[in-house]
Amino acid sequence: MDKRAFREALLSVMDRKDHWSWRAFERGLVPADRLHIHFEQEFATYVRDFPLFLGRTYVQCPHPDVRRELAENLYEEETGKLSLGRPHAELFLLFPEGLGMDLAAFEHVRLLPAAARYRAFLDEATLERGWEVAAAVSTIFVEGTRYDRHEVEGTGPSRPTPPLIEHPLVRYYGLPVDKLELTRAHRMVEHDHRAAAWRMVLEYVAPEAYVKVVDAMEQALDHWLAYREAVAAACGVTRELVAAD
Repeated sequence: MDKRAFREALLSVMDRKDHWSWRAFERGLVPADRLHIHFEQEFATYVRDFPLFLGRTYVQCPHPDVRRELAENLYEEETGKLSLGRPHAELFLLFPEGLGMDLAAFEHVRLLPAAARYRAFLDEATLERGWEVAAAVSTIFVEGTRYDRHEVEGTGPSRPTPPLIEHPLVRYYGLPVDKLELTRAHRMVEHDHRAAAWRMVLEYVAPEAYVKVVDAMEQALDHWLAYREAVAAACGVTRELVAAD
């Protein structure tokens, strides 16, 4: 596998990081009294501990240039000092807070079985498979979206950036716009983070590690899709509901 094939294999994974249930969240079809399930699972599966994934990658990486990129990302995640001055996990909790949810529930989240398996995979990938897998899974897969091909190649759909007043949580659930600080922070730093993620992996992962990185990315996708399927079921969202809308 050469670098071109490696890049395409990674982009192919990100092209498929999409789940039918997102349409329900985008269209306000999730029952308001079950929306907390989505937020709790996201928070405990990766949002709260995403800086740990970056830190694990940092301490394993032998390349100073990559460590600097990771350190900047970690600094922003933990402090928000490159954007709005608050840790991203705190900004995430503004969503449930603004919707009147009990934030105490986020202190001891019980993961759905598929969510627990996804989280276990993320821990293994960032602790036990080398810096290359840790970097790809954390910075490309977890932090990335199905719009990454546009970020890398300039082709395919670009990430939508509608006015905050049109955000689904605002339109359908009454979230105050000022609680969308995480969205604002992401819009300030995410382009640079995406560029750094792909640069780190494409420029510094050695060819002999290509196969194990792609395999890990495919596993990440499988776990993520199963996780999102479980969250959809727990939220009472079905394919028929989405198709009928």
